[in-house]
Amino acid sequence: MKKILALFLVLALVLGLSVSAMADPVTITYAHFSGAGAQEETLKKMIEVFESKNPDIKIDLQITGFDDYFTKLATTVGGSNAPDVFEMNMENFLAYMLRGACADLTGLINADNYSAGTLEAVSSAGKLYAVPMSFSTCILIYNKALFDQAGIAYPTNDWTWEDAQAAAEAITALGNDIWGYYQPITYNEFYKSVKSNGGSLLNEDYTAFTANSPENVAVLDAMLKRVRGENHVQPTAEEMAGRGDWDMFTEGKLGMIITGIWAFPTYTEKCAFDWDIVVEPGYATKSTFFFANVNCVSPSSEKKEAAAAFADAMGSDPDIVQLRLDASWELPTIADQSKLTQYLEITPPANRAAVFDSMDYAAAPPALKESGAATEIINNVLSTLEMNDLSAQEALDDIQAQLEDAGLL
Repeated sequence: MKKILALFLVLALVLGLSVSAMADPVTITYAHFSGAGAQEETLKKMIEVFESKNPDIKIDLQITGFDDYFTKLATTVGGSNAPDVFEMNMENFLAYMLRGACADLTGLINADNYSAGTLEAVSSAGKLYAVPMSFSTCILIYNKALFDQAGIAYPTNDWTWEDAQAAAEAITALGNDIWGYYQPITYNEFYKSVKSNGGSLLNEDYTAFTANSPENVAVLDAMLKRVRGENHVQPTAEEMAGRGDWDMFTEGKLGMIITGIWAFPTYTEKCAFDWDIVVEPGYATKSTFFFANVNCVSPSSEKKEAAAAFADAMGSDPDIVQLRLDASWELPTIADQSKLTQYLEITPPANRAAVFDSMDYAAAPPALKESGAATEIINNVLSTLEMNDLSAQEALDDIQAQLEDAGLL
């Protein structure tokens, strides 16, 4: 036995390894919330896959439910005891990034694994601060039967807002309580839509609000005209008469609706007509939601390369991706759609590829340290616009003043 041990030690020295390096793999602490509960076993299998392919790295999983996760994480980060890798949703990621709590991962992951839009959403000033792991998004869902009745062509991924408006007018003309379009006038829909016209709620270095820029005013004006304008194609709350937007679509009352891919199971079950999807129409260009969970690495981690390798694998390793698909646990952010055949072949909708095409136009939420307060201010104004005659300019001037007075930057 002693001779075997001696030979082992000699081999280690020849290979340039230390005894401790062979005996003690690097341990990465990983704080996580989205797998708590129903997907915990899937998460553990993902970690097992990574560890089997990287025997020199072990993962210490620290899983916490969503309700307590961000409070716990803030305590550990504030106490200089941050985990090596920690999961974030987009809103909290941006706040942590602005506070310098996310390490620069530029060059530490294989960027070719991810679509350009998803990487842009987790980058700032040309530097990458997180690894996209999973996502869901919004698309345009349309009722083929109403398009057929109106005698107009189905939407395509190339449609603009003008194309959608023209189709919505033709569908609305079909009769009472038939509507062409539905996109709520909310904070989420607004910040996403203004990007498609070159607008933003903030300037490039996040030092000033730009809510009432000309680009933003033009977009909000177009949104208001759908509900108030001469060519009124979207029902007001009064005209919906207590029905939800999903209810109206499944009842065959809406030609088009902007909503999330999480609607697919409900629409498959309840719609008695054919429906499909496309990338949602753009204003000058295109933009769509990027609801995502990402992995960040702590700047204080002493194992940054190993931590980045783990974060990269959780987003792109083929076997980990397959586990996510098998569990129907959101969608992976990988660029190679050939690995997503399982998801793409499920119908309806027939054009599921549009879900991934949308990721080329991903729009992250505004980068705000106090995103909740800003969201409340904006929604409080936008929610009144059906019931008053404020112009888009007046509404956004009001929002701009309130955001500046609140001192949120």
